[in-house]
Amino acid sequence: MVFKRRDPKTFFRALQEFIWPRGGWSRAFQYVNHRVRRLPDTPEKIARGIWAGVFTTFTPFYGLHFFVAMFFATIMRGNIIASLMATFFGNPLTYVPIGIVSLQTGHWLLGSEMKEGTERSFGGKFVDAGGDLWQNLKHVILGEPRDWTALARFYDEIFFPYLVGGIIPGVIVATICYYLSVPVIRAYQKRRKGAIKAKFEALKAKAAAKSIDRKKKAD
Repeated sequence: MVFKRRDPKTFFRALQEFIWPRGGWSRAFQYVNHRVRRLPDTPEKIARGIWAGVFTTFTPFYGLHFFVAMFFATIMRGNIIASLMATFFGNPLTYVPIGIVSLQTGHWLLGSEMKEGTERSFGGKFVDAGGDLWQNLKHVILGEPRDWTALARFYDEIFFPYLVGGIIPGVIVATICYYLSVPVIRAYQKRRKGAIKAKFEALKAKAAAKSIDRKKKAD
């Protein structure tokens, strides 16, 4: 195929680039920031999309963040593309602190206690719940006994506290991002419009000068 990669990306290479992108996270953040600012929409609408995307990263719907961000952006009348890019706020460098803060807040609001080692087994409980769900679905098809212990433990200790606890920090961080984004995007769009206008005027002046030169030569 014409567009086929010369060096097919292996699973481990893709995983490595997910954890640490080529060029580092700083360059990746700069790229996303650049793309968001260039979106053809009003600063407020783009910022609402950013709010939706950032807030989504504080929800426990891993693997569905794009869809959740699109849902919030739609009901908020925000820019959907901006919401998808803003989910980049949740990445391997931020998921752990986001998860810990959300869990601690959730257990505090629910009046429950976070069991010792919950933070360390956070990812493991997601894996256990996924495996438990998959195994039980197979057992349903095969008509075998089902055991929902791991999934129930995951819901009680992780999912529900995370869902409840992520609301407050999610709203706070997303709102901060909104108010920081509006003036930055507005200033960028104004500067970009000025640059485009100046370039257009320069081309117009250059064309006028060429037209005058042609008339002089014709005379």
